Amino acid sequence: MMTTDRKQGLVVKIGGTEGVDFQAVCEDAAAIVRSGQQLVLVHGGSAEATALGTALGTPPRFITSPSGYTSRYTDRVTLEVFMMAVNGKINTLLTETLNGLGVKAFGLSGQDGSWMVATRKTAIQSVENGKRKLIRDDFSGKIDSVNPSILFALLEMGCVPVVAPLARGAEGEALNIDADRAAAEVAAAVKAETLILLTGVPGLLAHFPDEASLIQTLKPTELPQAVEIAQGRMKKKILGAQEALDGGVGRVIIADGRIANPISNALSGAGTWIA
Repeated sequence: MMTTDRKQGLVVKIGGTEGVDFQAVCEDAAAIVRSGQQLVLVHGGSAEATALGTALGTPPRFITSPSGYTSRYTDRVTLEVFMMAVNGKINTLLTETLNGLGVKAFGLSGQDGSWMVATRKTAIQSVENGKRKLIRDDFSGKIDSVNPSILFALLEMGCVPVVAPLARGAEGEALNIDADRAAAEVAAAVKAETLILLTGVPGLLAHFPDEASLIQTLKPTELPQAVEIAQGRMKKKILGAQEALDGGVGRVIIADGRIANPISNALSGAGTWIA
């Protein structure tokens, strides 16, 4: 586990959506680390990948599964754009910011050292205009295993691991993995007590986009119904929450990443608590 006191284990996932305040997250994370708590940071970067792809003439394409989950279609060109934006830019900027705040941050992806292994999705079902299509040239994957040894080593050295959502495939290829589910798997692997998913809304909303309809607490048994309520990418967060709890994580908090002190506010009761 991350420390001898399991209650200290904290994994924070920063959403890649527009509006999430990376500076505020890093400032809060640095303060928490300086207080003596260990922390692993996992991040997305979908907005940056979209902007870069558009600028390079390869705008993103999103696909929706028959069950309603939305994900980025990742052919090889899109994968390389994703790597540049997320592993190259976002990961480096986060480590730079944390280092500037006096925290020893260490950026890495799940592909480095093959500590996160995924199975490539050889055929993905997509629903377009009411019709199902099979996509076979996708470079995304579902996580099979997480070896947390490198994370433990970094934490023991006083570093904050900053994890980009890429994993190693069976043939050594890089795979785009869902950052929410990656954070859930990381939290379970390091035996964290708390997983916080920071996003561009206050938490799960009963009537999206009405922020006054925040659902403050959920029981694990209510997660199937929560998936039906969730809109867009929030569905993946609910799925990640379920996987984290199944993996032994004590609680999951979906909270607002647009505000000052977003991590501390979540730990103090803000957002949607699932425990």
